[in-house]
Amino acid sequence: MSSDLVMAALRAFVEERDWAQFHSLSNLARSISIEAAELLECFQWSDDAEQERVEAELADVLTYCLLLADRLHVDPDAIVLAKLEQTKRKYPVKSARGKSTKYDQLPD
Repeated sequence: MSSDLVMAALRAFVEERDWAQFHSLSNLARSISIEAAELLECFQWSDDAEQERVEAELADVLTYCLLLADRLHVDPDAIVLAKLEQTKRKYPVKSARGKSTKYDQLPD
């Protein structure tokens, strides 16, 4: 998901600007939500969003997610894969394939 190159660039960017002081866990979490709302705004009235704007907003969301993971000292790849395994158990292919039903409403 994130390369060492990307994390090094993000850390350097933050350090050069002395912004780590503003990167509390709650500030980073709020920033993820704010940027996600800006991403959603791209699709407010149509699914035909401007690709360049969508990419810019998605980059902002990912940046804050990676900074939060870094601050928590967790590996983004590891936590995504762990969560995927949990979700696979909640949504077995046999019950969930082709359905958007919430896991607790799926047939056995």
